[in-house]
Amino acid sequence: MPEELPAQNARQGRWGRPVLFVLVAALILASVAWWGAEIYGYMIEPETTVGEPDNAPESVEEEG
Repeated sequence: MPEELPAQNARQGRWGRPVLFVLVAALILASVAWWGAEIYGYMIEPETTVGEPDNAPESVEEEG
């Protein structure tokens, strides 16, 4: 028969600071990746102008 272990010794791992550090590091890395994607999206955004589009026909004045 296997020997009995106390519950405290039978645990597989500890919770605490190492887990917190991993979670915080993952959050920081995800934020950096998001920031990079935002900057990239801003850089590739086509330039837009306010007003008439370039391909609009010129207005024709009525003579009269």
